[in-house]
Amino acid sequence: MNPDRTPLALSDTFALHPGQLIALQVHAAHAAGLSDPHFHDRLADGTVAPALAVIPAGAFEYGAAPHEAAPAQDRPRRAALVERSFAFGVHPVTTEEFEAYARATGWQPRAELVWLSGRKPVINVRQTEARDYCEWLSAETGHRYRLPTEQEWEYACRAGAASAYPNGDRISPAEALYNTSRGFDAVRPKRPRLLSRCFVRCGAMEVGKLPPNRWNLHDMAGNVWEFTASPWTRDHASLPERPLPGRPQAVVTKGGSWFDGPEDCRAAARRRRLENELDINLGFRVVREI
Repeated sequence: MNPDRTPLALSDTFALHPGQLIALQVHAAHAAGLSDPHFHDRLADGTVAPALAVIPAGAFEYGAAPHEAAPAQDRPRRAALVERSFAFGVHPVTTEEFEAYARATGWQPRAELVWLSGRKPVINVRQTEARDYCEWLSAETGHRYRLPTEQEWEYACRAGAASAYPNGDRISPAEALYNTSRGFDAVRPKRPRLLSRCFVRCGAMEVGKLPPNRWNLHDMAGNVWEFTASPWTRDHASLPERPLPGRPQAVVTKGGSWFDGPEDCRAAARRRRLENELDINLGFRVVREI
C-alpha cells in the first residue's frame, strides 16, 4: 500500500456508487477463485473460522477531511491505494471464536478481568495475543491470517465513503453502539483516563446486530476499539513512534466503542494504545489474505 499515488488501474472508490462498489467486491471475489464475496474457512476439526468478506483493491483517501471536526492526529487526509484485494472479518472476533483458540492452546484469561461470552466481542486480550490468534488460525486453515494495517482498516470501514462515517457525516444509535451521553467535540481530544476501566461493567453488545456498511462489515463503528498492526504515528505525516528498548510498541486502534462518544466512531478516528494493553472496550478483527 503506497500513499499519495493513485494509478489508473485501480478504481477510485470515492467516485463509485453503492452498486458499483458491490460489483467491484463480487469481481474481486471471482478473481480470487471464490464463488461469493462472503465466506468462511474451516478449522482442522471442521468447525467454522470467523466470517469473512472480500475487500476489493482500490484507491481512496484516509484521514479526516479538511472540513471535518477532528484532532490533529487524524490529519492530514492523504491519497492511498490498496494494491491487492483481501478478506476482512465481517465483525470483531467474538469470545466464542477466541475460546476455540484458548481450548486448543491452553490460553486462559486473567481471573480478575472481565470476560464476555458467546457472540460478544472478545475483550481484555493484548495485541500480541491477537497476533498469536491469527497465527493459530493460519495453521488451522492453511491460509494466512493477520491483523489489518491502519489503512486497510479505514479503507474497509469507508467502503467507498468519503464522509466522516460510513453512511454520511452524522451517526445515530441505530447505526453504532457508542456512549450517547458524550458530546461531539473532536477538536478538543479528551485526556486519557488513568484509572483502569476493568472495574466498570462492560457495555459491549453481540456482534452483527446493527446495519453493516456497503461491503457487509458489521460493527466497524462503535462497540469496541480494534487493534491494527500499525505502529502509532503522531499524525499521518509523521514517522512511526519507536519504543524505548524493552518497552512495548504503541499501536493504532480504530473504530470507537460503547464507552466513547460518537466522534470516535468516525472512519478517520484513531487512538494510541500499547501492544500489551488490556481493556474492556478493546478487541480486534482479522484479515485473511487471498
